[in-house]
Amino acid sequence: MAGAYPKIIQGGMGVAISNWHLARTVSKLGQLGVVSGVALEVLMVRRLQEGDIGGHIRRALENFPFRDMARRAVEKYYIPGGKADDKPFAAIPFHKQAGSKKLHELCVLGNFVEVFLAREGHDGAVGINYLEKIQMPHLPSIYGAMLAGVGYVVMGAGIPIMIPGVLDSFCRHEPASYPLNVVGAQSGDKRFTRFDPRDIMEGDHPPLERPRFLPIIASNVLAMTMLRRSNGKVDGFVIEGPTAGGHNAPPRGKLQMNELGEPIYGERDAVDLGKIRELGLPFWVAGGCASADKLREVLAVGGAGIQVGTAFALCDESGMSQEYRSALLQQAVAGTARVFTDPLASPTGFPFKVAQLEGTLSEQDVYLSRTRVCNLGYLRETYMKDDGSLGYRCASEPVEIYIAKGGEESATIGRKCICNSLVSNVGLPQVLKDGSVEKPLLTSGDDLLEIARFIPEGRTSYTARDVITRLLELET
Repeated sequence: MAGAYPKIIQGGMGVAISNWHLARTVSKLGQLGVVSGVALEVLMVRRLQEGDIGGHIRRALENFPFRDMARRAVEKYYIPGGKADDKPFAAIPFHKQAGSKKLHELCVLGNFVEVFLAREGHDGAVGINYLEKIQMPHLPSIYGAMLAGVGYVVMGAGIPIMIPGVLDSFCRHEPASYPLNVVGAQSGDKRFTRFDPRDIMEGDHPPLERPRFLPIIASNVLAMTMLRRSNGKVDGFVIEGPTAGGHNAPPRGKLQMNELGEPIYGERDAVDLGKIRELGLPFWVAGGCASADKLREVLAVGGAGIQVGTAFALCDESGMSQEYRSALLQQAVAGTARVFTDPLASPTGFPFKVAQLEGTLSEQDVYLSRTRVCNLGYLRETYMKDDGSLGYRCASEPVEIYIAKGGEESATIGRKCICNSLVSNVGLPQVLKDGSVEKPLLTSGDDLLEIARFIPEGRTSYTARDVITRLLELET
């Protein structure tokens, strides 16, 4: 698929919802399978502590080019037979501006493992999806994915104008830096993370192939910004509307709410596909696009295809725990499924779509009963301390701690621990000191109600092949 573009991009969802198994299946079917690149170091470490069921992690690590690094990870975290259910997973360090070598190694390994497994057994391209707002892991994560031969890097939730240059540097195993957004910093005070592949390399390594870069955009202005200001080649766009799952771009202009308390999107939030086409790059449209009619419509206006998330998130190959997947499918079939665009849930400040499901953090009593703790830290914001050093805080951490770090108490209201809940969604929840287990928080696009159309007659679930077959009905 090196010279061609897929008609369907499988969205990079959550933490391991779009896992290597789903991405590999989609790519083997001739479309673009995409793994989520969020918290892959945590996932690798926890899977090893669970006993590496199926031996997949160790098999991937046996193919990692830096043998001593892979060996250290297995020796430290692998537990034959798995840890006891009531024991917590071992923690790994928080990401900071000056990341430790140990954490850099885990990021490289975790991203390599996921992409390697997704690429195993076929010659189709595989992509990886990152959130620009989770900035500190970017560099070692991208390098690890490139070591495994990732074909596409897809990135949203921000303006990733510096990523193309990072890709160019890592092709040659050269160092790269990435700017940090720092709250309270003066305009001339720029802070960066830095990663030099040669700090972890064992011997020489041939040049790496540069993946295609697809930023996720929600406006024509952002498309132009990416082309004018990026420090390297942009290969296309994914244009995501507010009906898509996960984090949505905030509405343009003054924020207004509907009667349910959800942000209202209007004409200013619509993307002019004609103007996008004039830019001369391939583009895919996302958000409520899971139909052959929508694919046909996008192709007719000059698009390369569509990106589909929710339909794949609930298929058999998805990483979502079967318990939650089955519950959402049952709701969809019964016509009772509901998705709420929560303006407060995510500490990023971006609206976050939440599927309403009993026993999850979508329920107010479950949310209020959780002991606030920040022990993963991916969505922490970086801020400038009075002495000029950097601090890190999250509106979902304990309120008194957040306030002590200069945060406003009002910013903590309604904030949920997205980091822990998304890891819980895939069956790897942390056990807390009081013995409680982290609860899930499921995200979905608005088309959850229509998902039942992918279920073949006589069955209660569906596969990734079923999704692709329905979406490509225009060609049959």
